[in-house]
Amino acid sequence: MSFELLLYQQLTPFFEQYDFFLLPEKNQFRRATSTGFQSIIPSFNVYNDETVLDVKLGCRNEQVEQIAQQFVSSPAVSHQDAATITVSISQFNDFKIAPFKLSTEKELVTICRQIESFFQTSGFTFLNFSCTLPVLDHLLNEQPNRPCQYVYNQMHRYYKGLITASLAHTNQFDSLCDQYRRLLVKQTHNPYEPLQFERLIAYLRYYFSN
Repeated sequence: MSFELLLYQQLTPFFEQYDFFLLPEKNQFRRATSTGFQSIIPSFNVYNDETVLDVKLGCRNEQVEQIAQQFVSSPAVSHQDAATITVSISQFNDFKIAPFKLSTEKELVTICRQIESFFQTSGFTFLNFSCTLPVLDHLLNEQPNRPCQYVYNQMHRYYKGLITASLAHTNQFDSLCDQYRRLLVKQTHNPYEPLQFERLIAYLRYYFSN
């Protein structure tokens, strides 16, 4: 039995208790919410004959993504599946938990129990409150001049952070425009990107003036 198949066999009954259902074609467990969806994504990687299991948790806020996907550069096929925030278990715990390393099926079964314990103690709680606009605004924009651990693509963070601040009606929207504009220009070599970001700013200003 492959590690992946064994993992799904072990974790599916547990996650189904919390209304997370396996989507094999997307390699994830997903739960629909009133604002979008929550996802749990396990993945295996092999490094020098050692198998490493990574587990990411995240959520999609449909309101944020409906705007963001008009402006960010990503494959069209991913638009409906794009998460607003995503973080690995290791990152979530400030890297105090090392990535899961395994070599036998017995080790994988033990790791699955550890994964279940993580979600029962903190993972589900985080997912349940993280995709509201005020919390998203906090996660994405609390430290605008530092990389955000909840978004792997920092360019996308600038777009989604600004959208979230606008939707949440925070008073830092104008300052975020300036800060994210500077960071984006510094990081990109694509002349199209700053133009697209300015289009987003103009859209958000118009969006809330009507």
